[in-house]
Amino acid sequence: MSEQVAPPSASDAAPQSPAGETPAQPAVETPPPAEPEAKKSGGKKALGIIGAIVVFLVIAGLKFGLASAVGNFLNKDETADAKAGDCIAELPEIKGDKEEKVDGAKVVECTSTDAAYSVVGRIDGQTETQAKADTTCNEFFKEDQEGYVFYSIESGKKGYVLCLTKKA
Repeated sequence: MSEQVAPPSASDAAPQSPAGETPAQPAVETPPPAEPEAKKSGGKKALGIIGAIVVFLVIAGLKFGLASAVGNFLNKDETADAKAGDCIAELPEIKGDKEEKVDGAKVVECTSTDAAYSVVGRIDGQTETQAKADTTCNEFFKEDQEGYVFYSIESGKKGYVLCLTKKA
């Protein structure tokens, strides 16, 4: 049986034996038993994974612009890949040369009852000024055909223009 004994302090000198010798029992201090390493629970592993994902998103946000990344995720431009031959769902009715901001424009199947416009042309790399020009889509419209210009261009950047006609 092992026994822990604390070493005597300087003021607690060991008693002398009758012969003037110190007893032969050395003071032994043993370290406490090592506790076994606790295994990670499933919850801690999940938190570690979630933490790694959050770190990745923060780094991506800093690199690519957080507002742009979140904005693109939440407000995905559903007409960004539209091309001639595609159809667009109903848009607000525009009279004359008036311009109106549109949210929620999307490409739909041309056989869908939601299909209101046909894309007859697409022009990429346009500035907002170019998109607003009266002649932007003239090459795509037939004579005496009512046409519409739809564009998605961030201020000061370039974007695309869709040339639309009412679906027959």
